[in-house]
Amino acid sequence: MSEPLVLAGVARRFRTGDGVLEVLRGADLRLAAGEIVALVAPSGAGKSTLLHIAGLLERPDAGEVTVAGRAASAMTERERTEARGRRIGFVYQFHHLLPEFSALENVVMPQMILGTARRVAEARARALLEQLGLGRRLSHRPSRLSGGEQQRVAIARALANEPLVLLADEPTGNLDAATAEVVFGELLALVRGHGAAALVATHNPELADRMDRTVTLREGRIMPA
Repeated sequence: MSEPLVLAGVARRFRTGDGVLEVLRGADLRLAAGEIVALVAPSGAGKSTLLHIAGLLERPDAGEVTVAGRAASAMTERERTEARGRRIGFVYQFHHLLPEFSALENVVMPQMILGTARRVAEARARALLEQLGLGRRLSHRPSRLSGGEQQRVAIARALANEPLVLLADEPTGNLDAATAEVVFGELLALVRGHGAAALVATHNPELADRMDRTVTLREGRIMPA
């Protein structure tokens, strides 16, 4: 089976008032199925840009992104959208849950968008939320959930369509240290259980040490940390 995510020679530059800012300069990265990689780099180094490109939210100025053996440059816009929905899961620092819907509905929705029958989507959502200790909170809206509970729902939502790749940008950065430790442990257990490849940006060296390996961004390239 091909690697779930490959970045080859990825470059990204932005025009500024002072000229051109080169954020990525030939970044290379390969993620194996079931591998969890920490991305640790200073603020402004390009972590979010890298994640956006890996998640097909932005196009690189050069290089190639390959998801599940398919080159992104060969995809139509519709195919990119479908790949984001079926192949890639996203977890952000802020949960971005839909406030008018319950925890269960927030996890059901991305499945139904891709055509999953409601009964099947609800069963999967319930199973994921129960794994995260939210079995008694299924009907609660985000405003009635704690910060840690909200982020657990966001994690369940990211894994709802059984993605091959999970991309997480400071997934516990908005939580207190004790809650972050617990939620991150649950995230790792779920990702490993599903066999997804994961790239997790974090500033927390203790969390990074719990992953399979750590990389950093140095002068626009990905290096071992």
